[in-house]
Amino acid sequence: MSPKHQIKMPLSNPIVFLFVFCILFYLSGKMFTFPQQTSTAHVKLSTTREDFSAVTVCLRSFTDLSRNHVLFSLATPSAANDLMIFKWAPANQIEIAARNVGAVFDGQEYTLNAWLSVCATWDSASGLEQLWLNGKPSSRKFTSAGSNIRGRAIITLGQEQDSYGGGFDAKQSFVGMISDVHMWDYVLSPYEIHCYMDNINFTPGNVLNWRALDFQITGRVLLEEKQNIFH
Repeated sequence: MSPKHQIKMPLSNPIVFLFVFCILFYLSGKMFTFPQQTSTAHVKLSTTREDFSAVTVCLRSFTDLSRNHVLFSLATPSAANDLMIFKWAPANQIEIAARNVGAVFDGQEYTLNAWLSVCATWDSASGLEQLWLNGKPSSRKFTSAGSNIRGRAIITLGQEQDSYGGGFDAKQSFVGMISDVHMWDYVLSPYEIHCYMDNINFTPGNVLNWRALDFQITGRVLLEEKQNIFH
């Protein structure tokens, strides 16, 4: 086991500690559970990549939060919101930020108490962002062009970074479950995004790959079997 895989949690619960420690590398069928509002608990995802001219991030989330909350936060030393997916309190608004410039996407069917598949894309050449929610694309919107995401990235789930690696606010924290996190260094085609949404033979992320994820848990975050919804 590589020493960089760390789990920061109380040793008073050794059963949970050992359970998490043994399944760090293969997360298919698993989910991170964030069970309470906090300004500390989060999952830090690691990548060695330090230069992105385009990105796609996809994940699945489940929550009952009606307040503001973060879904994905990537910061570099030069920009706290180098890439962010953020759900605003109005039920139909989701923001994607790139290079500290955000665009809000209205009219989104952000259903509570249900698994949602979310993908966000950004390309530095055009400056265009797009949101995909449960297979439905948003309008394409301009944010920031001509400047890559550069520098050592800190990526967090559960907390939104207002500064590089910190600045957490409990009122923006995520409470619920997150699974199937992938990140690519290019903009996925609509076909590839639908393959992810339907979980059918999609190419795993080449930056973050849920099936082989390098991560560190801080605080009360649980790694559990994913709960699927049956009708």
